[in-house]
Amino acid sequence: MIEKLAENLVNLKKEFVSNYIGTSQIQELIPTSNSESFPIDQSELNLLHEYATKNPIYYNSFEKIIDNISCVVYEGDINKYWLNSIQHDSSHAPFSPTWIMSGYVMSLFAKKNGYSEIIDIGSGDGRIAYCAKILGMESYSIELDSMLVDLQKSLTININFNPNCFDAVQFDYSSLNLSRPLFFIGGIAQMGGLELATGVLNKIKSNSNLWNNAGWAFAGTLSKKYPVDPKNNAGWGSFIENNDLQLIQNISLPTAWSFHESDETQYIFAKPL
Repeated sequence: MIEKLAENLVNLKKEFVSNYIGTSQIQELIPTSNSESFPIDQSELNLLHEYATKNPIYYNSFEKIIDNISCVVYEGDINKYWLNSIQHDSSHAPFSPTWIMSGYVMSLFAKKNGYSEIIDIGSGDGRIAYCAKILGMESYSIELDSMLVDLQKSLTININFNPNCFDAVQFDYSSLNLSRPLFFIGGIAQMGGLELATGVLNKIKSNSNLWNNAGWAFAGTLSKKYPVDPKNNAGWGSFIENNDLQLIQNISLPTAWSFHESDETQYIFAKPL
């Protein structure tokens, strides 16, 4: 079901791109109601729209029928947040969000695979942590940039996804009393993701119980603009092999940075051997 949901979202995105004439910096869509293509609980779908409506990065929205699916298109601008996110000395990757629907699909994958908590590393505006929370999981958002954390806190009135303004490489994860967490690493491997993932993974490896029960999700790319990893896996193959991880699944999903790309962002799910 999750694979089909991801495939349907990618197809909907491609149809949207082929007819989009707007000029906004970022844009995405969310179906207005559940359907055969998007069999999502309506209350959860409504909460995804609520998040987008309240999020200040979106300045416009409109309804549109795309490939016979009724959707709301959200248009936005992340310039001030992107610029602020790169000013920190320990920043590994600038803010550029995945789609809200993509965050939902990934969180659903985590839940269906038995993970009880989501730790959203380099979380930006906290959308993955938010999606995990509405699916009934415990979630924690770790973000270095205080402007983005303030944005997250403005969105936690009804759904508290536990924003933390902290350097993820220095954070004490044992303080969260995690049982079976999945760590989402923000940033593709070639754009700071490797450094961020290495720092966090080394923290988790120092706690054998936490390490053995943890899962990992990495954002990867097939774009020819970036060097190809010799072990493939969208830039994460060598990292996975060198850190005693095994691949669970690769899910292709839309993101802000892949909107004009022919290939979607690859999300690589892995766990310890």
